[in-house]
Amino acid sequence: MQEADSPKVATSKTSPGCGKTPAAFRNTSSSNHTATVNQKQRLYTVQLPQGYNNTRPHRLVFTFHGYGDSGTTVATGTKTYLPYFGLPPLAPHDTIFVAPTGLNTVWADTGGEDVAFVDAMVQAIEADLCVDPTLRFATGFSFGGAMAYALACARPSAFRAVAVLSGGALSGCAGPGTEPVAYYGQHGVADGQVAIAAGRQLRDRFVGNNNCTTGGGGNGSVVVEPSVGDGRMVKMEYEGCAEGYPVVWVAFDGGHTPTPVVRGEDVTFSAREIWEFFGRFGSR
Repeated sequence: MQEADSPKVATSKTSPGCGKTPAAFRNTSSSNHTATVNQKQRLYTVQLPQGYNNTRPHRLVFTFHGYGDSGTTVATGTKTYLPYFGLPPLAPHDTIFVAPTGLNTVWADTGGEDVAFVDAMVQAIEADLCVDPTLRFATGFSFGGAMAYALACARPSAFRAVAVLSGGALSGCAGPGTEPVAYYGQHGVADGQVAIAAGRQLRDRFVGNNNCTTGGGGNGSVVVEPSVGDGRMVKMEYEGCAEGYPVVWVAFDGGHTPTPVVRGEDVTFSAREIWEFFGRFGSR
């Protein structure tokens, strides 16, 4: 397999692209790009903030689509998605968003090729753009949530935090999977495609990895969640987690969707909660 050099450890708070005039990534609107990994051409979309500043290190946020969708679906906000999961309007003007496309519309990570694809994207983007390598994030829905989880397992030092939406262990957990990563999990109690038990299992790995104890739940204790039909969302944060590695769990009354809403509201809480979580973290 042909892989880019792994960005497992950030050795600087500025990427090689800082101070350079971008060559490959010049457009502030979404632009399409390719990478070749394992002799396969992979597709991804990149959106720069308006007024991109090549001397200011930026956050880098990966957004992974669900089964049957694509990076374009996420970037344009079609089907049930908001563009880049609704995060750009909430993000400061120092955030770059990436929406990759999975092989055959899934993130199977066969032989580690999807993780290698992420490595290749990181290498290409950070060679051309000014990024803070300590502020990389990943989120995704369904199969895309599984991919964000896989990155937390395989690249724990490369990603500051992940947000897994309605995900299961569909992309595996390569590597030891025992290192801490700041973790946000979100799942519907009435999800008929990926049962909430699968989301709890992913969450509990990082409850353990991050040495969390209690907080409306905890290792082996009961977590309070809404009932089917009550229209609520319940958010809890575990206590006792290692400094800088929180775990947040959001359970909502609803099914398999990246844009859940609570009764009485007409907009999703998802983008707000994800960005509240990602926005906690500054440069290391």
